[in-house]
Amino acid sequence: MKHCRIIGWGTHLPEDTVTFGSGARTVTRHRIADDVSQLDMLASAAERALAHAGVAADDVDLVLAACAAGIQPIPCTAALVMERVAPGARAAAFDVNSTCTSFITALDIASRYLDDGTYERVLVVSGDVGSRFLDPAQRESHELFSDAAAAVVLTRGDGEQGVLASLQQTWPKHAHDTELRGGLSLHPAQAYADGDPADYRFDMHGRRALMGMLTVLPSFFDRFFTTSGIRRDDVDLVVPHQASGALGIAMKRVGFTPDRYVDAVAEYGNMVSSSVPYTLARCLDDGRLGPGDTVLLCGTAAGLTANALALRL
Repeated sequence: MKHCRIIGWGTHLPEDTVTFGSGARTVTRHRIADDVSQLDMLASAAERALAHAGVAADDVDLVLAACAAGIQPIPCTAALVMERVAPGARAAAFDVNSTCTSFITALDIASRYLDDGTYERVLVVSGDVGSRFLDPAQRESHELFSDAAAAVVLTRGDGEQGVLASLQQTWPKHAHDTELRGGLSLHPAQAYADGDPADYRFDMHGRRALMGMLTVLPSFFDRFFTTSGIRRDDVDLVVPHQASGALGIAMKRVGFTPDRYVDAVAEYGNMVSSSVPYTLARCLDDGRLGPGDTVLLCGTAAGLTANALALRL
């Protein structure tokens, strides 16, 4: 076990919404306002998490930004969040990116630092503005994503609190099923005028991504439970990445019935990196999760990457 505990959390959900469909098939998605930035969202969630934890911002000694797409290439998003939220802290700051499962990866990293005594208080912040990268011509993805941010404050746990087990794996043959190609060295910003605008928008081959996910997940989860010694019945609640309307199919494939996991895809859609922490925060707020519970944070991400982490609260 990697001893750590969540002592505070906060979220930011844009007020502006758009609706798609009609009647019983209507879905609402949240969109950041034109005069609000990704950094504004991340800072808002971070400040709420710090206030909830009762921790002064300058007492944080590590800031991890776990986003799929950052604010700018250089410096790291964590440094920009730190500049806004904790400018006086004597802290390290760096980014963690496993796209949609970035929060799970960051939590795993934070737990190791906390358990070995390197850091005492860690701020993890996740959030994306997927709406600014979407291609309206790709209806499936255009109607799936919501903008949001979430953050947690972690400290060293005692007793039985902490990360019980974690596992992450990537299958690179699916690397191009979901991607955003432009903006860095492959298609730099200065090439935009003469390049293909599609390279600067999110590109998803929905069916191919879905079939890849459904193919790899059963054996991945079997390995997670076998190597960790954790049984499915030991998990009080599964908080999965809200990837798509196929969430129920994926959960059934890995052995969980609908009463065992959270499905908020219809309500919020895919919140990219903030999907898992936002859903976790909701469960902590409404009492669906509490001290002593074991929660399984899991999901798939571009790469194709699968991620699972069992946390005892």
